[in-house]
Amino acid sequence: MRRQASIENQALDWLVKRQSPEWASDDHDDLDAWLNESIAHKAAFWRAEYGWRQTDRLQSLGLKAGLVAARSQARFRWIPFAAAASLVAFLAIGAFAFGPDLANQPRTIVQQVQHQTAIGGREEFELPDGSRVELNTSTTVRAAVSEARREVWLDSGEAFFDVVHDPDRPFIVHAGGKTITVLGTKFSVRRDESHAIVSVLEGRVRIDELAGPSHKVTIVEDGGTAYSRNSSILLAAKSAKRVRNSLAWRKGELSFEQAPLSEVVSEFNRYNETKLLVSDDDAANILIGGSFKTSSTDSFVRLLRDAYGLNIQREGDTVRISTY
Repeated sequence: MRRQASIENQALDWLVKRQSPEWASDDHDDLDAWLNESIAHKAAFWRAEYGWRQTDRLQSLGLKAGLVAARSQARFRWIPFAAAASLVAFLAIGAFAFGPDLANQPRTIVQQVQHQTAIGGREEFELPDGSRVELNTSTTVRAAVSEARREVWLDSGEAFFDVVHDPDRPFIVHAGGKTITVLGTKFSVRRDESHAIVSVLEGRVRIDELAGPSHKVTIVEDGGTAYSRNSSILLAAKSAKRVRNSLAWRKGELSFEQAPLSEVVSEFNRYNETKLLVSDDDAANILIGGSFKTSSTDSFVRLLRDAYGLNIQREGDTVRISTY
């Protein structure tokens, strides 16, 4: 707990220093080095920035100039969510954060939510701003919506976002060391350990890479897909069909166009407790095309046996697939 408090204090100190007229390029390099030391440093700095923006918002509503000085002593933190599938908490940033002399001033209300799906589950919900979010299998997201900003943290899994256009409130998705920023569009983000995939159905998004030694920006337009691993981002050639196929899960389906069996099996395993295992390279390289229900593991395995003559062996919750 003490270590976390120390990190939060360091983050706010960096933020205050960055606002000073003496801030120089060497200071920027030192900040980048501190951020790259750990994800905890980045998370603390993002939280500090968020709190800083809220005080800017309050000041623009007519709060006294002393607020700017007061916030240099403030400490902002993310309030943990309960382990419920859905939780809404209302936080008043203003009178309680900066003292009783602000009690009669306007407050910025931040509405926080958390949603989570199990293996094979899907869920759809609406954020307070009217934007809609669809969750795929094994997905956890958190969101914070205020008068000035809309932010979502994709902790794991995959989500589709139908964002209400609002040029005054950016919609930002945090996925590991990356942020995806939009004003109004339809897109999905998938996060698996060290890599992420962003697919844009309509509009355009900006991806900011924060995990590497330098700040990288990538723009993805409608029909585009960006693949990110660690600090590298690959922007694939635009293909509306590829994007539609990647979003087939919204209808409870998996759609492939001549994909190797190893990739198809990996996708099926995301949705089912029964796991498929390909035992040899010849089987793994068989190309598969078509659409399948995410829950139709048995039907898919029978297809492999009947259409490709593959050997199928069941061992508890594992199905082994091979050419021998």
